[in-house]
Amino acid sequence: MKGINFKIIISFLGLTSMLNGVFMLIAVPFSIYHNEPEQWGILKAGITTIILGFILWFSNRNAPKNLHKKEGYLIVTLGWLMLTLTGTLPYVFTDTIPIYTNAFFETISGYSTTGSSILTDIESMPKGILFWRSATHWIGGMGIIVLTVAILPLLGIGGMQLFMAEAPGPSADKMHPRITETAKRLWLIYFLLTFTEFFLLKIAGMTWFDAINHAMATMSTGGFSTKDASVAYWNGAPLIQYIITVFMFIAGANFVLTYFALKGRIRKVFKSEEFKFYLFGVLSLTILITILIVNYQDPNLVTSINHPKPWGETESAFRHAAFQVTSVLTTTGFVTADFTMWNSFATMLIFSLFFIGGSAGSTSGGIKIVRHIIMIKNSFYEFKKLLHPNAIIPVRYDGSGVPKNIIYNILAFFILYMLIFIMSSILLTFFGLDFESAIGAAASSLGNIGPALGSVSPVDNYAHLSIPAKWFCSFLMLIGRLELFTVLILLTPFFWRKN
Repeated sequence: MKGINFKIIISFLGLTSMLNGVFMLIAVPFSIYHNEPEQWGILKAGITTIILGFILWFSNRNAPKNLHKKEGYLIVTLGWLMLTLTGTLPYVFTDTIPIYTNAFFETISGYSTTGSSILTDIESMPKGILFWRSATHWIGGMGIIVLTVAILPLLGIGGMQLFMAEAPGPSADKMHPRITETAKRLWLIYFLLTFTEFFLLKIAGMTWFDAINHAMATMSTGGFSTKDASVAYWNGAPLIQYIITVFMFIAGANFVLTYFALKGRIRKVFKSEEFKFYLFGVLSLTILITILIVNYQDPNLVTSINHPKPWGETESAFRHAAFQVTSVLTTTGFVTADFTMWNSFATMLIFSLFFIGGSAGSTSGGIKIVRHIIMIKNSFYEFKKLLHPNAIIPVRYDGSGVPKNIIYNILAFFILYMLIFIMSSILLTFFGLDFESAIGAAASSLGNIGPALGSVSPVDNYAHLSIPAKWFCSFLMLIGRLELFTVLILLTPFFWRKN
């Protein structure tokens, strides 16, 4: 293999930067509408980002168009860093987050759809900045890399390498054989679902500004809210919380299955093993935690004034349970109640979801349900092989045999994921966090979840973390969002060898 084509990488980073700058400019009208002086800082940030991107792209526009796996991994990782570095500019230029470490943390939390925040008074922030903050979620949700794949053929560049490095999960199921068409259809579905949720939230009683921000944060499974109390601000508006719960569930499902559902091919959706596990898991855990809340009488439980007891309490318990189970499982991170105040069993059930994640092919983070299914099946078949050592027993998923290399990849991913979690928890204690907060912050950052345990619980934030802890959590968010291998492979010596 020849050396790495750095010119095409720089060209792509320029293109990514230009698109990011355009998104920044969309936030300017929100500042103008609310007559905010920060409009000039956001405008300056957008123009600066576009100019920087244009220089990078124009100076390398004639680069050779060959794009291999190495370039794909570099483009995805460096592209995410470029998004983050330029994405900090609206905060820095408006002086709304003057400390750069905090600006970087907030930005990468947005693009990685983690939802961890260092802001202590969200509602006092300018509306243009709050919109940009939510926009970083929406951009990162499906991945601006996938969006740009649809443009690359116009430049004479194939996009399969990028899609394979960026597309979340091990699923190889495609809804169209051409990667460009796949990217276009994914983004069309993403946009339509975001608009639909925005429309429903507005009808349910949110302001148009809150509705558009929460729709972007929901469909990206991000979790940034425009309120200090997150979605708990609307505890007196059950319909709003039910709408968000439904769309979090949709966002946590495989977007390919969503496409099939929209085409009326419902049977194909329910043939998916992962979807059946996903649906059954949400329903069963919701029912179980509802029972625990009703019997424990969680202090966050808000009895609905529209229903007499005991239905009012049961409905509220069910709503909080369904919301928090879906929010954590899909790694969205919205909050309606402090689940750390529930009894220990319920809290541990919620915390266990930190290590599951949503579906492959969704915008959620985490390990992904399909990996757990295949690991469990493989372990079960290993027991069979102990009794029948000469038998050939393939691991089957959705009726097809799973190749050994995929099984090995999943096992390696899981082992690496858990090792990183353990080592990260230890390191965060060195950076000043107590035991509970350290394991919570490590699991949350790596799984792109947001609220965690201890001093980073659903009613707290990450502002109190030391500077080293914030940078380390930022690194965990990045590798978690890009599923470990995409970033960590760049740290290996053999990646850089010419062979």
